[in-house]
Amino acid sequence: MKNQLSYSWSDYLKFLIPSLIGILLFMTPIPSKDGVTIPVAVMAGWLQEALGDTLPHLMTFIILLTVMGSLLAKTLKPSWIMDKSFFKTLFDVSPFWLVVRILGLGFAVLTLYKIGPEEIWSEATGGLLLFDLIPVLFSVFLFAGFFLPLLMNFGLLEFCGMLLFRVMRPLFTLPGRSAIDCIASWLGDGTVGVLLTNKQYEEGFYSKREAAVIGTTFSVVSITFSIVVLSQMELEHLFLPYYLTIVVAGFVAAIIMPRIFPLSRKSKSYYKEPLIKMDETIPEGYTALSWGSRQAVDRAQKQRFADMVKGGIQNVLDMWMGVIPVVMAMGTVALIIAEHTPVFKWLGEPFVPLLTLLQVPEAGAAAQTIVIGFADMFLPSVIGSGIIESEMTRFIIASLSVTQLIYMSEVGGLLLGSKIPVNFFDLILIFLLRTLITLPVIALMAHMIF
Repeated sequence: MKNQLSYSWSDYLKFLIPSLIGILLFMTPIPSKDGVTIPVAVMAGWLQEALGDTLPHLMTFIILLTVMGSLLAKTLKPSWIMDKSFFKTLFDVSPFWLVVRILGLGFAVLTLYKIGPEEIWSEATGGLLLFDLIPVLFSVFLFAGFFLPLLMNFGLLEFCGMLLFRVMRPLFTLPGRSAIDCIASWLGDGTVGVLLTNKQYEEGFYSKREAAVIGTTFSVVSITFSIVVLSQMELEHLFLPYYLTIVVAGFVAAIIMPRIFPLSRKSKSYYKEPLIKMDETIPEGYTALSWGSRQAVDRAQKQRFADMVKGGIQNVLDMWMGVIPVVMAMGTVALIIAEHTPVFKWLGEPFVPLLTLLQVPEAGAAAQTIVIGFADMFLPSVIGSGIIESEMTRFIIASLSVTQLIYMSEVGGLLLGSKIPVNFFDLILIFLLRTLITLPVIALMAHMIF
């Protein structure tokens, strides 16, 4: 095994170059015609302009392929799906999610060709999703998903995790190794965090309480999704203050949530005893920086360019096929309910006094968007962008929809399908508590920015 001094410059460069490119693409602000954005968003915008009107047709075809693959997995169970872990996970979904995917395909076809009830395909419902939102998702998911391994697989998470492990226990009541899960969720995608946490829990590295805390507190909507939400609200020029607001509000919620019901009452027992007890101590002769560097270089040494390309392609397919049909299905249903019934207005009414107290403009309209985020995190921005004129209020809605974190179209469904010990009632309660905790923080930040 290599000692601390035996790494060459090429070893360190294999860690540094991909990680720095990832930071450049995902975290580096650059000027644009609308203000400030990041390179991934710029590339996505170029592709969207180039493909133009073909994107709704292309995405309908991808949803069709998703449904066909899911039906094959459930009926004929071909070996090319069932024997490949990636395709099995992608297509062999539960009956509920299969129905959701079929519903998404139905809505996409009806909307594309404008057939059936206008309530489904109008510009305020299915049309808004298929012609406005989903083209944005297609292009952002393509670039962000493909380049995500640069952030995830070349040691940056290990390096940051080792530097942060000393703060995880006192701040978040979590073991040091969870820093990697949390960073993976934050920089990558909430689904990555849930899957990683579930695997660690099943192997006995987290207690039931720790797994529940990580899965529901750090499975944060990724930078990728945040860009999409901000684009929908037409606030791309505010990316830096927007993401700073998400970080601050999410940090406050992460400190409070593990210490209150229901997470504080979860059992401290384990799913099973781990085969290897993890030792988080830094070896003698190392500092946190030098040991983190070693861990990062070790991780980078195990990566091959072909694996990065393969991982990037899988990320893109997972986002296109796993997320977009669900967004089309649940989004259309929710928009029909929002557009043609007073349901979300009724559910949002209790929040009007709080929004008024926080001096949020257009409080009544904003309240309608708060509860709908439990169905899907895109919906508050989709609805808010159409009914709210105030930039400050749109900023608050965009920030809140991300920090609410529990949305059933993706993270919530994953949590319920995993071994992580949370139930539907837990998720509703956690969603409401996160809303009440983060909303005042976001409103305060918004008053400072606008």
